[in-house]
Amino acid sequence: MSIFADNDTKLLVQGITGRAAREKTPHMIEYGTDVVAGVTPGKGGQEVHGVPVYDTVREAKKQHPDINTSLIYVPHFSAKDAVLEALNSGIKKINVTTERIPTRDMWELQEKLDNHEATLVGPTSVGVISPGKSKIGPIGGNRAEDAYTEGSIGIVSKSGGMTTETAQVVQKAGFGISTAMDIGGDKIAGTTFVEALKMFEDDPQTDAVVMFGELGGTYENLVADFLENNPEFDMPVVAFITGKFTEDMPSQQYGHAGAVIRGDKNKPSYKERVLRESGVHVIDVHHEIGEKLKEVV
Repeated sequence: MSIFADNDTKLLVQGITGRAAREKTPHMIEYGTDVVAGVTPGKGGQEVHGVPVYDTVREAKKQHPDINTSLIYVPHFSAKDAVLEALNSGIKKINVTTERIPTRDMWELQEKLDNHEATLVGPTSVGVISPGKSKIGPIGGNRAEDAYTEGSIGIVSKSGGMTTETAQVVQKAGFGISTAMDIGGDKIAGTTFVEALKMFEDDPQTDAVVMFGELGGTYENLVADFLENNPEFDMPVVAFITGKFTEDMPSQQYGHAGAVIRGDKNKPSYKERVLRESGVHVIDVHHEIGEKLKEVV
């Protein structure tokens, strides 16, 4: 099995006629993802790399009722409406690549997602890949198979590029990947580290999880709280937290919108400490991930 992306994924691409989506759609198709349809208002009747385009999600769903996942490639000012359109059409899995979505919009969407019992990965996510099954988004580029081989290690990361870098380290250590998920580095994440861990826990293919965190926010700290309060969770978790050099320069943003230190709990050193105390295998150097996996799996 796997999580979020699998052999049953039937993908809709919202904003498919835009430049980025046009460029990435063939990579997904070539990988084997079943890209069923696309949506761009006013562009219905067109095709993008053989994928039919519709004006609305409702029209696409009517013609392709098996659609179960949406990849959103729209500008930040349209992202909330695009997510709501997918939710209102019954789509339960949504991956958002869009950057700079207003924090208020994400707060509003969280409630809607809960009401619809839906899962949103992102925003600012490069996607999700389950090797040998399906690839959603630009994750891995047009040669995803080079970094992502099928196996039993789950990856959840705040960084798109480092998701693939982490997969390569895992692969060099002799392991493969069940699913790799980039949750994005915004202040508000549709899927948190804890929620991803719960998904992996329920996946029989996954034996351990690698977590790539960074400065800013408290999503890593919530993992420590979760593990301390749920001792029955016995899947090994290996974590690397980047950005320790930033601790002497608080209040500066480093790349992602959420990568800023506002207090001690946002610091990588604090996150490392509480994660270690909760039983997570925290490493100091990224390339040590493979050796640590050999010890704990």
